[in-house]
Amino acid sequence: MQSISESAKPAKSGAPAQRPPSSGAQAKPAQGAVRGSAAYRRITLALFCSGFATFSLLYCVQPLLPEFAREFNVGAAGASLALSLSTALLALSIALAGIVSERYGRKELMFASMAVAACCNLLAAVAPTWHLILAARALEGFALGGVPAVAMAYLSEEIDQAGLGFSMGLYVSGNAFGGMMGRVAMSMMAESFGWRSAMLAIGVLDLALAVAFVLLLPTSRNFMRNGAMKLRDHFSLWKGHLAHGRLPLVFCIGALAMGIFATSYNYAGFRLMGAPFSLSATATGLIFSAYIFGIVASSWAGALADRFGRAPLVAAGIAISCAGLFLTCTPWLPLVILGIVLLTIGFFTTHSAASSWVGRMAATGRGHAASLYLLAYYLGGSILGSVGGWFWEHSGWNAVAGFMLLQVLAAGWLARRLWRHGRT
Repeated sequence: MQSISESAKPAKSGAPAQRPPSSGAQAKPAQGAVRGSAAYRRITLALFCSGFATFSLLYCVQPLLPEFAREFNVGAAGASLALSLSTALLALSIALAGIVSERYGRKELMFASMAVAACCNLLAAVAPTWHLILAARALEGFALGGVPAVAMAYLSEEIDQAGLGFSMGLYVSGNAFGGMMGRVAMSMMAESFGWRSAMLAIGVLDLALAVAFVLLLPTSRNFMRNGAMKLRDHFSLWKGHLAHGRLPLVFCIGALAMGIFATSYNYAGFRLMGAPFSLSATATGLIFSAYIFGIVASSWAGALADRFGRAPLVAAGIAISCAGLFLTCTPWLPLVILGIVLLTIGFFTTHSAASSWVGRMAATGRGHAASLYLLAYYLGGSILGSVGGWFWEHSGWNAVAGFMLLQVLAAGWLARRLWRHGRT
């Protein structure tokens, strides 16, 4: 990726606006879209749409897992494959998507990813058998990898540094809002119109968002396609990060944090819709609104990590998750809901601090370090989230909580090792 100076090119229609030069001789032109400009608004809105579409597609099946288990007689662990296969293939495709985008372009890959994934969701909605549903969901996850792998790189290249933080925050909020609405809206629509109609509606909405995205997003101006980097160069960078003294520990913490979060959300619906709570699908789906607390927690965690260091925030997130875990084992519904809220806050706190730690630890190849973190993160959610179903089927929620407690303890041990190495 190379930056092209805006001052060396004539102005184009729809090009990112530049700051007006000040009277000082040292004034520099903006290197991307300036906050407040038309191009800036188009970019941030387009990337918000991409984040919403990506995570609403990915997580729309989570509230449907009890329905899948009943209709297809596959059990809780089998039903969780509708989500776990998507996240596993997403993890694998993220690394590949970064390589592809260097050769073929950012905007093109993101649009193709969104459109193909939305079409796969439509196929899953009409698939007549469970195995065909799983195949469509696996393809959907693989297609979606092109968005998170490329979106942040696009923003960094095309937005002026003075307004980058706000645009990046809006993109992340689109991710979180899409994940929440994919869960909450799906549970409501599924109860009223059936899960197939609900999945069709999500697919059509996100296909429309893909079209809006490609119409809104300006063509890259500060990106040049690079076909010179060989596959061995990418592997060399990944190998160097895996040999780092502390980075692999952060990767493992990310995997465990996502494993705890995915396990709790995957099987909380089974627990709440069964005795003694016997909640409806809509009421159960509304509990996923706890995601809002996580959205707030992630922004707070970022500011606190800058002030107190990453290690204390990772440790605090793990401790909060542990407290929430014990509350979910109580028989009183308000305490169970509070436990889910605390699990959500704990996850977002840990993930926010750990993911920002990666960029600080990696001296070179930060994009490759981030891709390894995301690989571990999504594989952790996929594998551990599915294994949790075995515990639910054999011994109920307390066994699931025990399985999550093992993950909490492992994450705490890793965090302690990192803390002993330093607090940066």
